Amino acid sequence: MNRREKQRQIRQAKQQAAKQKQRRRQVLGRLGLFVALPALVLLVVWVLVTQGPTYSPVEVAPNDHIRGDPATPVSIVVYADFQCPACATENQLIARLWSRIEDRAHLIFRHYPLTASNPHAWTAALYAEAAGRQGSFWEMHDSLFVNQPVWSFLPDVESEFESYAENLELDLDQLRADVESEDVIAKVRGDQRGGNSAGVRSTPVMFINGQRVAQLTASRILDLVDQHFREAAGDAAP
Repeated sequence: MNRREKQRQIRQAKQQAAKQKQRRRQVLGRLGLFVALPALVLLVVWVLVTQGPTYSPVEVAPNDHIRGDPATPVSIVVYADFQCPACATENQLIARLWSRIEDRAHLIFRHYPLTASNPHAWTAALYAEAAGRQGSFWEMHDSLFVNQPVWSFLPDVESEFESYAENLELDLDQLRADVESEDVIAKVRGDQRGGNSAGVRSTPVMFINGQRVAQLTASRILDLVDQHFREAAGDAAP
């Protein structure tokens, strides 16, 4: 066998080995797909089942926190982060306006913790929800916003939040258990997912009867509450 014939055989052997390697990859790829697809389907089903439904700004969720009379025709939905300074300012604004609008409107708070920039926001949301399990959501909500400058820069916030709970005479053992409960965690996640669907990307964001408020000023909020109240009254007229 001459040199040229040997080189030809070597090339053929390499080509055959490459083809076999490619066939093995294809078989393994099909096998991996066969195994991965059912697992992926199961994961998607599990996520859909465990995450629960989301609610738009024009809907009231069964677990929403409502300040005021839900029967009033104007719904104010706020997506906020307890560690966000702008949210604390918005909360103060609503507090100042509340006596002027509470006969026509009710307020719904939904969580939207921005954990990338506010590392304690998630924990604050859980503590507010846990306090809500003992009927004190709004009291803890107010405490977190009022004391935001105190706890925002602490390395650990749990003991600080528990001090607010003690002032509210809450059961601390129950509070700690609820902070870690799946239902409380799912509530915060559900609010976030609903906010994402509604176009929320920063905080605070306010919707009045489903209309996003572009400028969070006292005059704008009062105007929109009046407008939607008149519209509701007009619809109710015979």
